[in-house]
Amino acid sequence: MTAPHFNGAVYDPELDHARLTKQIGRVYEALPWGEWLTLAEIEAKTHDPQASISAQIRHLRKERFGGYQIDKRRRTPDGGTWEYRLAGKRAKTGEQLILEEAVR
Repeated sequence: MTAPHFNGAVYDPELDHARLTKQIGRVYEALPWGEWLTLAEIEAKTHDPQASISAQIRHLRKERFGGYQIDKRRRTPDGGTWEYRLAGKRAKTGEQLILEEAVR
């Protein structure tokens, strides 16, 4: 994964870049290819807050953060708990899905 480019109204590169780069790396590493995990299960692996994990999952879907396909589904049909899985990486065209081995 290349160095991410964060931004935002309250983003301060001196205070936030290293912290967020490490955090997005932990979330990426906690999402094994094809295995479904809830935010709570990812939190147990990374010790990051669930709101931050959710934000990093959204970042990982963006092209500038790798353009990963991260699927989302309900854990149970009638429940409010969602789970996520790293399913692949989008090709440059955004149409073709390329599966990769996890970077370790």
